[in-house]
This record gives sequence, structure tokens and C-alpha cells, in this order.
Amino acid sequence: MANPVLPSSGVLSPLGLDAVRLSPGFWGDRMALNREVTIAHCQEWEEKEGWIGNFRGERPRRGREFSDSEIYKLLEAMAWADHPALPALAEIVAQAQEGDGYLNTRWTGSRYTDFEWGHELYCYGHLIQAGVARLRTHGEDRLTEVAIRAADHVCRRFMDGTQTCGHPVIEMALVELYRATGTERYLEMARRFVERRGLPALGDIPFGRGYFQDDVPVRQAQVFRGHVVRALYLASGVVDVAVETGDQELLKAVESQWERTVARRTHLTGGMGSRHIDESYGDDYELPPDRAYNETCASIASVMLSHRLLLATGDVRYADLVERTLYNMLATGVALDGRSFFYANPLQVRVPAVPLNGVNHAAEGGLRSPWFDVSCCPNNIARTMASLPAYVAAAAGDGILVHHFTPSEIRHERLAVRVETGYPWTGSVSVRVLEDGEGRIGLRVPAWASDATLAHVPVSSPDAPLPDGPVIRPVGPGYAYVDGPWRAGDEIRLELPMRARWTYPDRRIDALRGSAAVERGPLVYCAESVADEPPLGDLTARVDPPVEHEVDGAVELEVAASLGAGANGGWPYGEAGAHGGGADVGLRLVPYHRWGNRGPATMRVWLPI
Repeated sequence: MANPVLPSSGVLSPLGLDAVRLSPGFWGDRMALNREVTIAHCQEWEEKEGWIGNFRGERPRRGREFSDSEIYKLLEAMAWADHPALPALAEIVAQAQEGDGYLNTRWTGSRYTDFEWGHELYCYGHLIQAGVARLRTHGEDRLTEVAIRAADHVCRRFMDGTQTCGHPVIEMALVELYRATGTERYLEMARRFVERRGLPALGDIPFGRGYFQDDVPVRQAQVFRGHVVRALYLASGVVDVAVETGDQELLKAVESQWERTVARRTHLTGGMGSRHIDESYGDDYELPPDRAYNETCASIASVMLSHRLLLATGDVRYADLVERTLYNMLATGVALDGRSFFYANPLQVRVPAVPLNGVNHAAEGGLRSPWFDVSCCPNNIARTMASLPAYVAAAAGDGILVHHFTPSEIRHERLAVRVETGYPWTGSVSVRVLEDGEGRIGLRVPAWASDATLAHVPVSSPDAPLPDGPVIRPVGPGYAYVDGPWRAGDEIRLELPMRARWTYPDRRIDALRGSAAVERGPLVYCAESVADEPPLGDLTARVDPPVEHEVDGAVELEVAASLGAGANGGWPYGEAGAHGGGADVGLRLVPYHRWGNRGPATMRVWLPI
């Protein structure tokens, strides 16, 4: 099955790219843009920056010590997209592999001398993931051979001992290779890497061992901490190991860590990461909007983890977070033209960015850039967009569960359906049965949809007409089910309320007191001000019902606000209620994922009220 995650057990079973086909629509359009534009864009920049040339032996070597991994992520994207450029690029990589399976353009001659920062095992992880993608979409070839030889080298070198990598990813890669090949040593190697972390397995650093999640063993940790991408990649690998070994204690540990992290360390957009200095989580309720890091790669890692937990447990809350993160982080990370990207994704930008057509040497938020010194995010977006159908639906026995609503066709055993919807702009979702069949169909009702309705509309027949029309019933958040048998033409209609709503922060979030945000459906909205006109730092919003405007097929909102200085003679402090006044304005809000496409702008999600 063409799927990046194929556990051998779990409450739900994944459906792959061969079972779910996206049609034109919100995600189908982005997936097509990714294949036609973004993948080629990434390859062009990796060639221009010399990262591909490293595999040809060109000197001096260029790029960071982990730049090999970006070529591997690109190869994975090509594998899922069935991209014609893959064989030639895979051959360039293969020519650089050494006789014993070792492959790294940075550390040849000084192997495994820096486990904290060297990223050798991290690079192998992405190579193996690319190999698994190719194996599941195409079968054995040059790329799969290279990946398996590298995995065998890792097992020979690291099966005994106490070492591991400062940047996790090898764990989930090895488990997936075990699932694809049935070779037990890959699973055992992944298990040992998981159990070593926190003993400790790495040296101390100025950020502390928590940066590597090496401060305490995985089973003892209470919350995700340290470098966000590292934490989420590790947790994904831990779930994989737990599922394949039947280790319920290990699985429960990650579930508990996820729950506390979502409740106390996650931004409204689903983004994670509050500190720029070490790309890390902050403390509980440390969620500043302007200094939020929210790396695009972290959002992708969050989707990977929540999807794994969803398959393992069937708990709808994991699908809810995946939806929030997909629409407000993944979709934000790449521009509408598919050629520029956000690395960090703050919830407030105070100063308009300076346009940049070349490499961005920083990773600050508010600047879409065609490339970065560390370009993990563009390649991560490419591979995730290419495999996106795998996240849309899952199998539950002989039935299907539709997690995410986008135009598509879904097939599983004796069920074949077509999903038609204008989501996320409209809340109408139609699931039409294409062939006579059996099985239960379930649709996820998002947590925000408290007054949704569901109707089953059987196809009319001459001998059994419908005298009174379909029965419409209210459905609450969770999964709403309709049972078969099915006839071709039967339809399920889900109506989700798409009213804009004000959202308020927990009062323990110091940076957000006195503010509110606006959401509509799965989308978070923001005020975007090109050239800072109006000046967003001067506004106060009124909590009235937002007014909707359709603009270029998207829905924008308008709220009432005031601009201008308050009372107290220009002094920003005083007694309660002493501030106010200013000119009334209508403040236009755009979906957060669309901001930054019109040129340099300021932006804020949380509005003073």
C-alpha cells in the first residue's frame, strides 16, 4: 500500500494513495501545485546551492552538515508523487555510497565523531523514509537498494552500545522499513534507540540535555520539551515502536505527553514552539504571539504524530488537531504560487519584512523566502503534500472513516464513495456512494461544530419511493456513522456550521490577556496590513459578529475596531477603564494561511479587545 505509515495493528487501518484520490479543491489543488511546481523548485535550489553536487564529489562541500537529508526528503516527495526526476537523482546519491553502506557527504573520513550535532543517523532516517516510499509506490530499485544497505550498516554499527543521534527520525524510519520488509532487526534497532535516550545517551550542551529529549527516559517524561521537531519526531518513532511491540505502557506515555502539550504548549494555529533561541517549547502557557517560533517542520511533525496516535487509538481528538495544523500551519508554510516559504510562523509580525529573492540566511517569521540556509521546511512541505491523501481517511473493519473533507474518491473493500465539498469555505459535505456495497461510513464532526446535522439520502427506486424525504438528525463532535448496505447513488449530507466565532485565551497565557482571536470553521483568521496601514499596533477590536466577504473564492471577515491613542495624556498606564476612544474603522481579517502573499505586511492573530 502506498502510505507513509502502515502499522501492523491499531484501532484504525490507514488508506493509501492508491485508495484515496484527491480531486480539484482546497487540498487537491495544492497537491497538484506541489507536484508541478514545488518539487522542481526544491531540486533547482538544491542544485544551485551545491547540495546535490556534494554527492558527485564536487569540492568544496557546500551546505550545512545535515544538507544530505534535504535531498532525501525531496526523493521521498518524488516517490509519493511518481515524479519523473527521481531515477536520475537517486543514481547520483547511489554513486556516493561506500562499500559498507555508509553514506554521508560531510563526515566521510571522520565517521560518528559528533553524535550531538553530526546528524548522520538523522540523514539515514530520511534516506530510509525515501526508500520506503519508493518501495511502496514502485517496488525495488536503485533508491530502495541504497536505503536498505544504509539501514543494514546502521544495525551492524549500533545494535550494541549506548549511542544514539542528537536529532531523532531514524527511529520511525527503521520501524517503517521493518513494516515494509518484515526484517526484524530494523524494529529491534529502533526499539534500542528509543530505550537509550534519556539514560543519558548524549553529551551535555548549553541548552541542556532536554533539547535532545535526553534528560529523562521516554517513559518518565511528562510533556514534550526541548527542540520541537526533535521532540515530535522522537514521539512518532516511540508510537511506532509501541504499536509494533505491543508496549501499551510506552504508548500511554506518549498519549499523556501529547495531552499536556496540547493543553499548555500549543498555539491557536496548532503550531508548536515558543522560543527562537533553541527552536523549542516554552514552559506551560508560555505562548507569546510575536515571538512564537512555530517552525513549519514542527507542524508537519505534529501531523505525523497525531496521525499515528489516531490510527493506534481511534480517538477523534487527534484528527481534530491534525485538521487545525493542516489548515493553519501546513497551508501557511508555502505561498500560493508554490515557490516561497515560511520557516517560522509567529502569530504577530510587527515590522513589514524586506522582500528577498535569494537565500534567507535567517529563519525569522514574516518573510516568505524562496530558499533558506537550512531548507528543511520546503522539502518537508513537498513530501507531506505529495503523501497528503494518506491522511484523509482510514479503514475501520469493512467501513471507512473520513477524517478530512476535501473533494476526493475513496475506495475500501466493498465501499466506493465520492466526497464533494467546498470546505473550508462552506460547511456542506456530500458523500455519494459510487457502487453497490456494504460497510459503515463515518464522518468526523469537528470539535468546533456543536450544531451540525447529518442526512442519509437513499437513492430512489420505483418500488420503494421516499414519501417524506431524508431524515435529518443533529450530530455532535466526534464521528457520525451511517450503516449500509449501499446502493449506487445513495448520499450522506453533512452540514457544518460555518459562522465566524470569537476565541479567548486561557488567562494563564500572560502574553494574551485582554485579547481575542477570530476563527471560522477550521480556519484561524488574522489582521494583515500591507505596509502597516492601518497600523495594527494601534487598534482595539470590538467583539461584534464579524461580517463575511467572499474574495477570489475565499472568505474574508470584517470586524469593528478603533484606532488611535487612549486617555491618560499619552501615558499607557492608569486606572482600569481609563483607556479607550479613537477613530472607528472596519478591520479586514484574512485566513492566516493566506497572509504574506500580497507583499510586505504586518500581521496579528490575537486582537486587543
